[in-house]
Amino acid sequence: MRLLDKLTEKLSRRVAQTSSRRGFLAGLGTALVGAGAFPVLPVARASASGGPGGNGYPGVAPQSTGHPEDPGDPASCDYWRYCAIDGFLCSCCGGSQNACPPGTEMSPITWIGTCQNPADGKNYIISYNDCCGKTSCSRCLCNRNEGDRPMVRAQDNNDTNWCLGTSSTVYTCSTAVIIGLALEQ
Repeated sequence: MRLLDKLTEKLSRRVAQTSSRRGFLAGLGTALVGAGAFPVLPVARASASGGPGGNGYPGVAPQSTGHPEDPGDPASCDYWRYCAIDGFLCSCCGGSQNACPPGTEMSPITWIGTCQNPADGKNYIISYNDCCGKTSCSRCLCNRNEGDRPMVRAQDNNDTNWCLGTSSTVYTCSTAVIIGLALEQ
């Protein structure tokens, strides 16, 4: 035990002689700033996109709209209508890209986006309606913020619970309904 005490004392004295409080605080500050920047580093997000190539979600079968002018998989975040969606996809929760699951109610208050259809190259106005009334289905989370606006333009922001004007404010999932063709600029 005496040997351990002497070794500890010797190491403590050496550290005290070769370092300063100012140096310790500078190192601590550097570590804190570095830890704050850690979430900004690039990360592989294969689990969020559903697997190889980013198409689909684990446990969710690929779907088709059945229309050649509406290409893509409505159960995938890469579906063209979902360019400004934020939430769980109703097509994975018992509904479809434009219909709520049974037992839920579509909110009359929406946010809008403009997405380009790859089949015809035209831009369409998409109304993102939240379906409300049941707890979140927690399947196929999709968060695409293309064209998202700050909260000063609430009608263009997707970070709001849009289940206002319904009998229940409990969010279930989100739909993407085509409203019409966007005007050319």
